[in-house]
Amino acid sequence: METYEKALSFAIPIFTLLILLEAAVSWWQGRRVNRALDTISSLSSGVTNTLFNLMGLTVIILSYEWMVTHFAVFNIKTSWLLYVLAFIGLDFAGYWSHRFNHEINLFWNRHIIHHSSEEYNLSCALRQSVSAFVSIYFFLYIPMAILGIPAQVVATIAPLHFFAQFWYHTRLIGKMGFLEHIIVTPSHHRVHHAINDEYMDKNYSEIFIVWDKWFGTFQAELADVPPVYGTKKPVHTWNPILINFMHVWGIAKDAWKTKHWWDKVRIWFMPTGWRPADLRTTSTSVSVYERKKYDTPASLYFIAWSWIQLVFTIALMGYVLLNVSQFEFVDVFLYASFLMVSVFAYTALMDSHWIATIAELLKTGFGFYLIYRMDGWYNLDGLIPYATSIMAIYLIVSLLLTFYFSWFEQSNVRSMERVSAA
Repeated sequence: METYEKALSFAIPIFTLLILLEAAVSWWQGRRVNRALDTISSLSSGVTNTLFNLMGLTVIILSYEWMVTHFAVFNIKTSWLLYVLAFIGLDFAGYWSHRFNHEINLFWNRHIIHHSSEEYNLSCALRQSVSAFVSIYFFLYIPMAILGIPAQVVATIAPLHFFAQFWYHTRLIGKMGFLEHIIVTPSHHRVHHAINDEYMDKNYSEIFIVWDKWFGTFQAELADVPPVYGTKKPVHTWNPILINFMHVWGIAKDAWKTKHWWDKVRIWFMPTGWRPADLRTTSTSVSVYERKKYDTPASLYFIAWSWIQLVFTIALMGYVLLNVSQFEFVDVFLYASFLMVSVFAYTALMDSHWIATIAELLKTGFGFYLIYRMDGWYNLDGLIPYATSIMAIYLIVSLLLTFYFSWFEQSNVRSMERVSAA
């Protein structure tokens, strides 16, 4: 199993406990920092990102190991120093890759999912991309390669550096005294996620806040300016797969519609949000303080079923993470693809979208194909008796409930629309 998958199998239970702890503390304090469907969407995004990594869809232009072999100038012998330099090097690269993702139109598509929640809590930290098919920031790792930091050291430190960015996605921790001058705190990152004019495109740092202070992108959280979360153009969906590609789809449509050839080319690399002059509108936007958060009508039964779908999906993902070495790559790819379709299906159902039924039909057929292909559900019967039968029953029940909720929840939507119109 790869280093990242090993680390993730340990991190998932810890993240789950911290999310539950945050929910319990916020309930005890009488503060609402979670909404059910939003939290399910966030956690589902974490699932899709993990599956994306399992599927191995990212193309690496230059591997770090190759760069070390060809660029290394120094040969540092002290082991602890190598790990310290690797952590600092990853953080420096993280600042600039994060900043490029915010400031360049096409690259924003790699990051929009992380900012798509209109809440700010630990679960939204798990909103990670599945749209970064090409690793374009390899050049940011050249300084580490020149220092001769071995690839295995970077592979060890990278998951720790990534997971260390989880804890500060919370509203329950205020300012942290002298630490505000050294590391990224919840206060700093609340600013980064906010869409208030005072806070936009600030605090890109991932662990050490000094990068923002050195490169002129720092902004402290202001007592009289409460952060408003989300994206300037709301995503209006719970489906993390759709969110991952909606920005690039918008750019593509503008590139097609604009009459000017130069605009068709440069729109991809202009500052984020730029549009050709012949497509710009003069509509007045609603103040961020007056914006209504995205929501969809959902009964308690439907919310409960959505939680069941999420938990079942995470359990299936956990099984393949712990046993990935037992299967051929193509079988892992198919397993991950099935779970991707599953996430798409139940989050589309959360949106009350008609495509949920089609996705669920595809998921059902895909699931039974995998049972046939593997002569059971991926050797799970050896761990759980009748696991394949349970999986088959789940597929049928999920399909039937999708038909039921598609009709029931959609009927509620239509009833509410008629009441509103009246």
